[in-house]
Amino acid sequence: MFRVLFVCTGNICRSPTAEGVFRVLVDARGLAGRIETDSAGTGAWHTGAPPDERSQETALRRGVDIGGQRARSIQPGDFGHFDLILAMDRGHYRSLAAASPADRMDRVRLFMDYAAEYGTDDVPDPYFGEGDGFDRVFDMIESGAMGLLEDIEANHLG
Repeated sequence: MFRVLFVCTGNICRSPTAEGVFRVLVDARGLAGRIETDSAGTGAWHTGAPPDERSQETALRRGVDIGGQRARSIQPGDFGHFDLILAMDRGHYRSLAAASPADRMDRVRLFMDYAAEYGTDDVPDPYFGEGDGFDRVFDMIESGAMGLLEDIEANHLG
């Protein structure tokens, strides 16, 4: 089993969207029994809350139901449990690097490493934005999730 954790600030916008999109892709490829996915936040402000309604609406419009997810914060045991911990932006990466045991830092990466065509390290936070921010974030996440799955299939599932 290969385990992936997506991490953003409060685990109500970007990381639950990434978890949902990635799970749909994994299921579509018939890999649900070989790849586990989850999401978490760097903070515990929203623990137990469902994803932001705008994230849920955007995802559902695009065929991904994230309504059953509940926010949680990153835990020390996550660094040992997950093979890959993906930060949705550089701020999350710094937080994860500060919390990670030194011998687990190789598991922490930026999510956008898997969507190089965007030319950025950061998935922008749509929470306080207006307009099409949630759709733009969904597009970025969808691209990154596809690149991530291709990488896992090529390098970790053998």
